[in-house]
Amino acid sequence: MIIDTLLFDLDGTLIDSAADLGTAVNLLRAEMDLPPLGIDLVRTYVGDGATMLVRRALPENAFSEQRLKRFLQLYEEHLVEKTTLYPGIDEVLISLQGKNMAVITNKPFNLTLRLLYELGLTAFFGCIVGADGTLPKKPDPAPVFAALRDLGADAGKAVMIGDHHTDLRAGRAAGVKTCFCAWGIGNSDGYPFDYLAETPRDLLRLFPV
Repeated sequence: MIIDTLLFDLDGTLIDSAADLGTAVNLLRAEMDLPPLGIDLVRTYVGDGATMLVRRALPENAFSEQRLKRFLQLYEEHLVEKTTLYPGIDEVLISLQGKNMAVITNKPFNLTLRLLYELGLTAFFGCIVGADGTLPKKPDPAPVFAALRDLGADAGKAVMIGDHHTDLRAGRAAGVKTCFCAWGIGNSDGYPFDYLAETPRDLLRLFPV
């Protein structure tokens, strides 16, 4: 089967944003007179959207919409200080330009657009689906369906590529193939997938143009 549509997760798949997310988390915690968290711990909290990240990073019952809003303000202020592409991602995207490509992320849409622009990735993607309040987040399949619709793509020739079980669950529920990225910051949670990419360059072997 020829795969002609690649649907990419963002954090932990295309970019390593854990350091800047950690900065925002710890600035928020400092405002609450809480000690900082180590970056390795923050990494384990990433993958299910900003709301879950903040819930996990604060003490039980400390979450509030106001603190979520403050976290997003802090994150926006430090959005691209230490965030980088994973090694090889830029070369891989250049090589894959013959395919339909989209980004599907649980990150807020406005922050997603800015990150992609500042990291030089915008032009690679025919569709960008972020969290803007109009669709459920992954693992719900709605964002995948939206991307397929916007690209005019066939689910039977598409693959959801990500580092987290939310990506795998969303892809499977939408009827597309799934590829787990082992270099990322997430985990599969034991959920099955169709392809395994140990490094970004494995994508060129798995989905040749």
